[in-house]
Parts: sequence; C-alpha cells; structure tokens
Amino acid sequence: MPARRPVRTALAVAAVALLSATAAACGSAGGLQDAGPVRTAVSPAKLWPDLRPASSPAYPYDVATRETVEGVTVPGDDIRRVDPVDVVEAEIAAHPDDYGSKGAYHATVDRVKECGAGGDQARCPLLKPYYRDLTGDGRPDLTFGFRLYPTNQTAVRVYTVERHRLVQVLADNDAIIGVELAGRALIERSPADISGYEYRTTWEWDPGQRAMVFSRDEYLHTGDGRTGRKPSPSASASPSASVR
Repeated sequence: MPARRPVRTALAVAAVALLSATAAACGSAGGLQDAGPVRTAVSPAKLWPDLRPASSPAYPYDVATRETVEGVTVPGDDIRRVDPVDVVEAEIAAHPDDYGSKGAYHATVDRVKECGAGGDQARCPLLKPYYRDLTGDGRPDLTFGFRLYPTNQTAVRVYTVERHRLVQVLADNDAIIGVELAGRALIERSPADISGYEYRTTWEWDPGQRAMVFSRDEYLHTGDGRTGRKPSPSASASPSASVR
C-alpha cells in the first residue's frame, strides 16, 4: 500500500510534536503541582461551515481486497487441506505484472520453487499458516504470509471458502514486524521512521463487502528509543500517542 507511507510520515511528525509539547507542559518530574482552576468544558467549534466538499478522496487506498483464487481446489470445503504453496503459485500466475521479470517482487518466484519436496527450505519464503474463523461463518479461515524479494517486505493474506471456491479476502504488502489476530480482526505492526515508535494497522471482517476491511491506523510510542526532538531538561515522558 504505497499511499500509506506519505500520510504516515506526516502523522509521525505531528505526533512527536504533540508529545514534546505535552511533556514540556508537565513541569518538573517527581511531584504534583497545582494547575490552577479547572477550565469549563467547551464544545468543539466547527470551522469553515461553508467549505465545499472535496470532489475526490484525500488519497487513494485499497480499503478491501476480494479475489477468487483460480486453479486451487478445496477438498471437502476444508481449508486446512489447501496447500499454501499452491495458493502462492496461483497468485504469482494471476499477477504477472508484480512477479514477472520486471515486477516489484520478481525474485520471489525462484524462492517459492524451493518450498516443494527436495527444495532448500531455508530459502522458502512462506511463513507458518494459521487457522481461525475471521468471517463468522463457524469455519476456520486461512491466514498466512510470505516474504517478498527483493523488497524484503512481507505479504499478509487471508482466505476463506465460499461456494466450494477459495476466496482471498485480505492482501497487504508492507514492512511488518508482527501480526496478531484478535476476534475477527487482524493487526499488523510496522516500524516507524522515528526510533521508539511503530505503526499498527487493523483490518476487520466486513459482512457487507465480504472482505477484511482497513479500519484503523495508529502511531504508537513503544517506550524504547528516542523521539525525533530532544525534550527539555525538566520534561517527563508521555507513555503513548495515537493518531486516527
């Protein structure tokens, strides 16, 4: 999702500036201080009420992916009997612009060939598959990933079975340091461009679109590393920040 990067960079700068301002306002660490009278709550002020609506989205973003996998059968409608290697090979065949000799992930093809019997398993890019019901139909769905070369990104995929066919309901490629399943949501953790922070992107099952839909993008302070701006000598650290 290349469009996510420029937006994330802007969010990172804004969040660090907010942290620094908040920390400076805390005063000396080690004791409580009287902040004075409590302010009366004020409702939000709506700015520019006559502003014309935008004619296009703020930036392009594929919020959902749904694609029937061609050439892969599901014996007995049991997704556990589907070979992930067959699924990746089907994706490569279906997207020659991405995996061809001039594609962004062209070096992935040779490594996938090592995943079969007699191949060099150390070069196989596939990650361990996981099975959990993400769609709410009472049957397990398939979540797995594989490394992309030469970009060194990770491809995260989710598949379900509908009408005896294998259907891809999530496809995301990114620099990823961790993935979690929570309920019917999948959460990706990615490194931020500022030390001590990370992005967390959440995808949730949407019954209307029949796909895992992008629902949340957070920018969080992980507690290790330094912020991009040096705090004042009396500043106290803020534990976390979240944007969007």
